[in-house]
Amino acid sequence: MPRGRPLTAPGAPVSNRIVRISEIFHSIQGEGQLTGIPSVFVRTSGCNLRCGWCDTPYASWNPEGDHLTVPEIVDRVRAYACRHIVLTGGEPMVADEVPELAAVLRETGHHITIETAATVPPNGIACDLASLSPKLSNSDPGPEAPGDWRERHEARRLRPEVIRSWIDAYSCQLKFVVAGEEDLPEIQDLLASLNRTIPPETVLLMPEGIDPAVLRQRSLWLAELCRRHGYRFSPRLHIELFGNTRGT
Repeated sequence: MPRGRPLTAPGAPVSNRIVRISEIFHSIQGEGQLTGIPSVFVRTSGCNLRCGWCDTPYASWNPEGDHLTVPEIVDRVRAYACRHIVLTGGEPMVADEVPELAAVLRETGHHITIETAATVPPNGIACDLASLSPKLSNSDPGPEAPGDWRERHEARRLRPEVIRSWIDAYSCQLKFVVAGEEDLPEIQDLLASLNRTIPPETVLLMPEGIDPAVLRQRSLWLAELCRRHGYRFSPRLHIELFGNTRGT
């Protein structure tokens, strides 16, 4: 299948199935290779993981939002007259309607970034940049996680075969949330296990945290870590600019 081929043929009827959307907003991309690019974020509600440090619990731990059809979502996105669209979550790939949404947005000329933990195969979804964020052991939800979520999270959080399927089909960045220098060996082991040629500049290390002061402190040693190993440092620019607030 061609890279990023839409699943919906041009001009095909668009269904009226609904998807739960936590928020749609126009901001700038705060993370990754496209940091600083004005973008419209479509945040789906629902996630198959429960990261302990999740900064969008309203879309993951406690899913909420409006039930919208694909045409309604597209109309809201197009109102911003912005080329770059980011499909994010929660985990957008668990929503059955997201492939159709991505296809329609691509047909209308948008650049599509999909932010995913890479636990769900792409299956040909329309995508220009796959922002893969495999979850390290530092994402453990802790004993306070309800029910059996801690066990479910650990069983699901890392699927190398799915990561490879994304890498083989799309332009990708691998973005890791780093809480301490002890996370580096885990990242390196994962990269080695993928058995793929991954340019180090497409491996992004991002400090964990939602407080600007904490992020600045962690950024100092993380930037040095990136310098030593050739990886790319990724700030969390939206938190520096706006704080940990919704709609940014």
